[in-house]
Amino acid sequence: MADIATPTRRTTDDRQKALDAAIAQIERAFGKGSLMRLGQAEGAVEIDTVSTGSLGLDIALGVGGLPRGRIIEIYGPESSGKTT
Repeated sequence: MADIATPTRRTTDDRQKALDAAIAQIERAFGKGSLMRLGQAEGAVEIDTVSTGSLGLDIALGVGGLPRGRIIEIYGPESSGKTT
């Protein structure tokens, strides 16, 4: 049977350095807060929001509405109320 290669510490360090460099480049280009790691609460940027008019939807979105100045895509099946 073929041996399964395990990542060496050097390989792991190289990957982490590449990931950190990519994150830094994205933050320089698009601003702080444009990229976040899942579960990372610290460093969250406070942004202005526009209420949707539906309290339940505003709460579900997590920021109190639609973020101002961001691109929002609303999608779903036909006749699901996307335009109303």
